[in-house]
Amino acid sequence: MMTRRSSAGADRKRRDRMAINQFFFGYFAFVIILTALLVVTRKNPVHSVLWMLVMFFHVAGLYLFLNAEFMAAVQIIVYAGAILVLYVFLIFLLNLKEEIQGEHYVGEWPMGLTLALSVLVVILIPLAGMKVKPFGKWSIAAISKETHTVALGKVLYTGYLFPFEVASIILLVAIVGAVFLARGKSDSPEDE
Repeated sequence: MMTRRSSAGADRKRRDRMAINQFFFGYFAFVIILTALLVVTRKNPVHSVLWMLVMFFHVAGLYLFLNAEFMAAVQIIVYAGAILVLYVFLIFLLNLKEEIQGEHYVGEWPMGLTLALSVLVVILIPLAGMKVKPFGKWSIAAISKETHTVALGKVLYTGYLFPFEVASIILLVAIVGAVFLARGKSDSPEDE
């Protein structure tokens, strides 16, 4: 009698946990799709950037929900930080006020819809024949034993050490070049 009650209680807790997980995943997915649509449909580019910020934070929340803490941190630092600031600078440097209103492409939406559906079909046809392959060295069970950051570090610094070093050298050269260009040419020795 006690076993049935405890197993029924465990099943109920599992169902409740699954319902909560589905709710949060649905929330993040819905808000990400909604804000992505708002980014591309707003006429004011500053409003688009603000909706993009909301989208980036929800993508980071989805990563946290999926236990990918490192990806969430990278999402916030790189996208919500650096890329978004780059977009804001670009908007202000180009002095974009609002989208230019015009009748350029009013009758072109059927062709655009046909093109979009064609691209969707071209993408979905190869996906229909895909089969799930067996797990490699870093399966879900292996990753759950370690944190994602440790697993990423092991893969990055063992199997991909050379490409990682090449990327770091390229970034170093870009930084040195940017400093050199920002410094400019000096005509007199006093400026140096």
